[in-house]
This record gives sequence, structure tokens and C-alpha cells, in this order.
Amino acid sequence: MLVSVIPIGNSRGIRLPKNIIRELKIEDTVEMEVQGKEIVIRRIEKKPREGWAEACAAMRERGEDELLISDTLPDTSFEWEW
Repeated sequence: MLVSVIPIGNSRGIRLPKNIIRELKIEDTVEMEVQGKEIVIRRIEKKPREGWAEACAAMRERGEDELLISDTLPDTSFEWEW
């Protein structure tokens, strides 16, 4: 399939045809990289932080959600010297 390179602001780009976006279920972002002399565009399979809520709930059930660092500050009842 041939597509035109078009001006987009100060850059140039291509438009992905609607049928390709629909077929690949592309949402807002794709991954793009250069391999040799080719441009490879991939849809993102997993959203950032997808599954974190379930993982945190499972950690809570196993008792693995304790703080590693205290959430209180040590006693600072001394005078700073400037």
C-alpha cells in the first residue's frame, strides 16, 4: 500500500488508513522504530499500569504491602546552624 508523506506543522508524516486502524485496534499511541532501512509501526498491546490494581490487591491479600521506608520523619528537635 502506498501512502503519501504530508506536511504536519514543521514536520512531515503519514496518515494511517481507517481500515488499518480498525483492523489493528489502534487507540491513541503506537510504537515506532527503525530497523535497518525500514520503519516499523506496532500497536501497543498493553496499556501502561494495566493490571496494577489487581496486582496490588493480591499483594495486600498476601500481606506484602508493608512500607519499606518509614512514613514518619525522625525527631528533629535540634537547632540548625546557618
